[in-house]
Amino acid sequence: MRLSQKTYYALRSVLELAKHPGSDPVSIAAIAASQQIPPQFLQVIMRELRQGGFVDSRRGKEGGYLLARKPSDIPVGEVVRFLEGDFTPVDDQDHGSGEDFPAFTQLWQDARTALDHVFDTTSFADLIDRERAASAAGDYVI
Repeated sequence: MRLSQKTYYALRSVLELAKHPGSDPVSIAAIAASQQIPPQFLQVIMRELRQGGFVDSRRGKEGGYLLARKPSDIPVGEVVRFLEGDFTPVDDQDHGSGEDFPAFTQLWQDARTALDHVFDTTSFADLIDRERAASAAGDYVI
């Protein structure tokens, strides 16, 4: 499975907002700088994420974006499916139909089930925890 650059940027944007739960809105410029995303592309992504119900926006001088739900209530899979559609780790059309090669049909289904499980049981709160753990491990000095 390959994610589009847009989806990867969207995931990073939601993660950035998840780091600021309950705080003031975060500006496009701040998200773009922190996550190294082109600001004009980010504006398009944030509009889509707002339409999908993942983020809310606030207008004005102190405006910006906030998560529409708690980070623990947003599974990664929901964002990916919104932007990419269903997960397909292997496309049978690229390798012949399941009828042509039935030995692989269950393998492809098992791969899809495993991918669904990983994305659907990982929330943005989980990603924050992983990032903090990785950062803490990197801060260790003897």
